[in-house]
Amino acid sequence: MYMQLQQLRYVVCVAEQRRFTRAASTLHVAQPSVSGAVAALEHELGAPLFHRDRNEVTLTGAGEVFLPWARQVLADCEAATGAVRDLLGLQRGRLVLGATPSLTTNLLPPVLASFRTDHPGLELTVHEAGSEDLVDRLEQREMDLAVVILPVDRPWVETSRLAEEELVLAVDHGHPLAARRSVRVAELENVPLVMFKDGYDLRVATLAACRRAGFLPVLAVQGLEMDGVLALAAAGVAAAVVPESVVAPSGPLRAVRFRGGALKRTIGLASRKDRPFTPAGRAFVDALESYLGPRSGPGGSAQAAVRVDPG
Repeated sequence: MYMQLQQLRYVVCVAEQRRFTRAASTLHVAQPSVSGAVAALEHELGAPLFHRDRNEVTLTGAGEVFLPWARQVLADCEAATGAVRDLLGLQRGRLVLGATPSLTTNLLPPVLASFRTDHPGLELTVHEAGSEDLVDRLEQREMDLAVVILPVDRPWVETSRLAEEELVLAVDHGHPLAARRSVRVAELENVPLVMFKDGYDLRVATLAACRRAGFLPVLAVQGLEMDGVLALAAAGVAAAVVPESVVAPSGPLRAVRFRGGALKRTIGLASRKDRPFTPAGRAFVDALESYLGPRSGPGGSAQAAVRVDPG
């Protein structure tokens, strides 16, 4: 039996798209090419892989058995290609990363600058979204790894802790709380807040802290991403709970700490358990750990984007 990788890619794509036409569009090939390649493979296997209905294509019993093997073969081939690229010194290749908006603002820029300097031939793509969306994309194999907010409770996800960062209340300099060194979460009960969009870790953390303090916060504006939240807070629209690192010391916002470090978040690295790091992914992790490492402990730089978690 002579089975081609192209046929396996077509089968996997048809199974995911549930239509030959959509699969062809996704693969950027003509629909007859996809149909012909799948039909030829079915002939070699001696069994149909799909039920071909007018509105949708579904897997047969043989297709359900075959699909995981096809995906594994493709994954193994990708890993083999990555190993060869490693021997070539990462002179070419592709790395797809994910990160939350606040991390793309303060943590990733210096890491990616160093990474690009060391590996200029690598094609780099960064997806920016909330941790939940990023983990969903990992599940769909759309990314190699993601820098997210922990915990992540998915059985197929491998995570490691990178750093811990304090959350603060960001207010403009004319805000009634701007002169305070710290506040208790309970004091936010009647303080209007600018709130992030659904699915963002900072929204979840803020609402959970308010519920633990026995109240629901007043939301002046909601549904925003990091840039919008910071801009509205700086304009005096309302206060916002944000990572300490996004509030510049000499900027338009003042960072008021929560008493006793009541609000913190843990930054971590997420990847698939069934998919080891590609050489490019390993190189990125090395760059990330190199950036964070010297900033750990009490002697770390005051300019560090995050504080490394000693645990």
